[in-house]
Amino acid sequence: MPFKFRCRAGARLGLAVAATLAINFINPSAAKAQTEPPALSLSEALARAAGADPTIAGSEARLAAAQANLRQAGVRPNPTLGVELENFAGTGAYSLLDRTEATVSYQQTVERGGKREARTGRARAEIEVARLRRDVRTLDLLRDVQVAYVEAAAAEAELLIAEARLIAAHQSQADIDRRVKAARDPLFAGSRAEMMTAQAQVSRDQALDRARNARAALARFWSGGPEFRLALEPFFEAKAAALPSSLTVADLALLEAERDVAVAAIRMEQARAVVDPTVRAGVRYLGDGNNVAFVVGGTIPLRRYDTNRSGIERAQAERNAAEADIAAARLAREREIVQLTARISSAATEAERIRAEVIPPAIRSVEQVRDGFNRGGFSYLDVTEAERALADARARRVGVLRQYHLDQAALDRLTGRQSIHIQTAETR
Repeated sequence: MPFKFRCRAGARLGLAVAATLAINFINPSAAKAQTEPPALSLSEALARAAGADPTIAGSEARLAAAQANLRQAGVRPNPTLGVELENFAGTGAYSLLDRTEATVSYQQTVERGGKREARTGRARAEIEVARLRRDVRTLDLLRDVQVAYVEAAAAEAELLIAEARLIAAHQSQADIDRRVKAARDPLFAGSRAEMMTAQAQVSRDQALDRARNARAALARFWSGGPEFRLALEPFFEAKAAALPSSLTVADLALLEAERDVAVAAIRMEQARAVVDPTVRAGVRYLGDGNNVAFVVGGTIPLRRYDTNRSGIERAQAERNAAEADIAAARLAREREIVQLTARISSAATEAERIRAEVIPPAIRSVEQVRDGFNRGGFSYLDVTEAERALADARARRVGVLRQYHLDQAALDRLTGRQSIHIQTAETR
């Protein structure tokens, strides 16, 4: 077979490999979908992590404690049973036991001012706080899982780039070896190509380790192993974000529930300012004559010193602080959401322009330089530079997509987009 024909055949093979890599880079699962098991999606990863959330037991215990507090808050004060002995012992006429007077009484404190209603109102508000704190912790966990999924997907995409560079390096080394054997290139060109292939192999192996470690970090959220495949198609899809219509999420709801607790505390302090009378009724046995008499009585505290005025003022100040916290948190969240939305839209535009305007010319450049190299028109350094430019463009797109999805994870956390998985955590 003539040498010229072998070179052109090698060039066509290299172009076919490059085209296949380009297609698979845009749709990474196209070449593997027929042989590998279904890929793990982000939704499945979130569901697994929510089902294995180790904080659920503690959150449920705190919720149970708040519910027990509500039951206790509705309990009335216990009555008092009293026994009194008068003239039990003494001198003179009172030295005999037959003059003893015994009184058995039943005493009950009557709560006024709506104390029990105020207690139960605050306990009911504390139940909502406990429930919302559990939801906030779950949303934080889901955000961490989403970030880990993004990092794992980015590592897989970087592995695709490293594999593409390794294949291109092997193809270039084969072309150089043929030219060296034909005395068209010096011996050091072959050594340089061998060195470039070794570097590409090292980069590919490192990318493989990073991808495996990223999958392992993700799987730790449900105590799994890294032997699974990720769905990369959504990673390469980017679209502009829209501002959410509502900001009523667990974080703001938690602040509002804490404000409700402060409002209930005001009612409790106001109720404590109302004094509670104590009524008493009993039976008195008169030892002198063995007669029996009924006794009634009562007490009521005097509001001379303690009117609980400062307690009411403290509760009102805490309510005002809670209102201020809600307003500040709402403004901060709105500002951050606007910033994230703008960054997501900008990243989506950049990623799409790199895909449509930068990568295709870079692929054509590699094809043209390789074809010219095989015809003797370009040097090996020209081929290397063209391949590096293509790899850099792809790496730039992966970097933009990685930041796009990280910002999307932050936006999802702020807007409570993953709240659907909280039910999974509750019913695991």
